[in-house]
Amino acid sequence: METSKSFFQKHSVIVKISMIAVLTLLMLIPVNMVQSLIREREENKTIVQEEISDKWGGQQRLVGPVLVLPYKTRIAEGNPIVVKYAYFLPDEYSIEGEIKPEERSRGIYQVLCYQSLMQVRGKFNFPDYEKLNLSADQIQWEDAFLLVGVPALQGIKNKIDFNVNGKSLDILASVAPNDLMNSGLTVKMPLNPADIKEAYNFNFDLALNGTDGLYFAPIGKHTSIHMKSEYKTVTFIGDFLPNSRKIDQLGFDAQWEIFDYNRNYAQMWIGQNSGISDSLLGVDLLLPVDQYQKTMRSAKYAIMFIVLTFVVFFMVELLNRKRIHPVQYLLVSFALVLFYSLLLALSEYIGFEWSYLISALAIVSLITSYSYSIFKSKKQASFMGVFLCILYVFLYVILQLEDMALLLGSAGLFITLAIVMYVSRKVDWYKEDDRVEQSLN
Repeated sequence: METSKSFFQKHSVIVKISMIAVLTLLMLIPVNMVQSLIREREENKTIVQEEISDKWGGQQRLVGPVLVLPYKTRIAEGNPIVVKYAYFLPDEYSIEGEIKPEERSRGIYQVLCYQSLMQVRGKFNFPDYEKLNLSADQIQWEDAFLLVGVPALQGIKNKIDFNVNGKSLDILASVAPNDLMNSGLTVKMPLNPADIKEAYNFNFDLALNGTDGLYFAPIGKHTSIHMKSEYKTVTFIGDFLPNSRKIDQLGFDAQWEIFDYNRNYAQMWIGQNSGISDSLLGVDLLLPVDQYQKTMRSAKYAIMFIVLTFVVFFMVELLNRKRIHPVQYLLVSFALVLFYSLLLALSEYIGFEWSYLISALAIVSLITSYSYSIFKSKKQASFMGVFLCILYVFLYVILQLEDMALLLGSAGLFITLAIVMYVSRKVDWYKEDDRVEQSLN
């Protein structure tokens, strides 16, 4: 026992460093528990968002109108006659629209929804069916129809008056059999094969509710889409960026001009065509980074906070001959972890910024007061409080400047290491164990 005691006294600094390292590793357990709690709360929010989105309209994608000609054919000689479909896209296609954002909530969770008001215009020329190797006798002209693809029909909030050459056409609340889309509207539009020089000008207004994003398929030989909104936190997505756009405090205003040679699918075809669904453009409405993402990002720095705080305590212990018990290190580390739990709980009610301020002040006050009971010195306790304030301010700056987080974090660690190296430059590590032993005796 005497030999063992002499060894630990003789190498007390090494033992203390090893103890701090072990405590740091043990603190990974509560840190991971906090991160799991954050993920769980975020998953609860996602479930609520999906429930509201399903009822409101979800992500909306407008495809069409597309002209469809049913025709009769035989797959092989002697086989029965079957009906297949030929598809024709408009020559001119334009959309003028406005998006009005609206936040919906359930309990403490919020979902960004929108109401869009669109005027859809365009023109079909008489279908050039001969280019698809079809004859007029094969086509069922009386059964021709238009398809308008909308994935979430419950999001349509107006009575659609679909006009072709000034005449209102009947709309069926479902999609007719086709190879192109499985959700949307069908507009009956019988054609006369004698009207080969006829052009079909169409227009209709569409009030469409949705969440998160609104997308379009550029189906015209010339597609012109103009969208605007008072909402400014947006991102433009898809294969085509706007030709012109403006985003300021008043919202956004974007204009797309697209031609058929910009796409990877033709104006007419037979059978399936995945190119339309793969070639989209549109806008996503974004909520600012929510409290769960920010809290999770801050929790990733928890171990760094614990290590730096332990280093400060250890340097005070080493340079000022203050004896700090491992339990005291442990209580301080638990206080640091508690910060993230407080931040998560408060941010669900009062927002991230105020929650961060309140949680940081609470933990800094707690650890500073506890440091005074350990050090018995107002100067050293105040130093610890100032150090923690700087640490939390530094973390907040990193969270706000996401793109520069790595740079600032690396610079901060470099400065911290430089300070520790400077402060400990005169420490004689070979003799320090003897000095600590003498101070203990």
